Amino acid sequence: MVPLIEYEQASDEVRVVYDDIMATRGTDWINNFWKVLANDPATLKRTWEQVKAVMAPGALDPLTKEMIYVAVSATNNCEYCIRSHTAGARAKGMTEAQLAELLAVVGLANQTNRLANGYQVPVDDSFR
Repeated sequence: MVPLIEYEQASDEVRVVYDDIMATRGTDWINNFWKVLANDPATLKRTWEQVKAVMAPGALDPLTKEMIYVAVSATNNCEYCIRSHTAGARAKGMTEAQLAELLAVVGLANQTNRLANGYQVPVDDSFR
């Protein structure tokens, strides 16, 4: 829908964000997600700041955060995010067995969520 903004063609405003992405991630490469967002520098900057804040180590470890991202991306049917965050999770140590189990839980949760919603199951008092 929009062009990929390569580093060489990027405005100074976009290059500042690209440089921060590369420094933060310890890489010399910008992936296509950021190159597309660079068509709107304000969205690029805002999204990168959110990613840095939320995906930074905190109460959840980085692998868990990547696995949650994979789960939500699978549910939302975002191929780009599934692939990108699966690669990120693997880089942080996720095994094939963990990926298989994660996707089994995602599939089960989606199924049981639809059943509960479809049947309009009342929430148990003990869960409130």
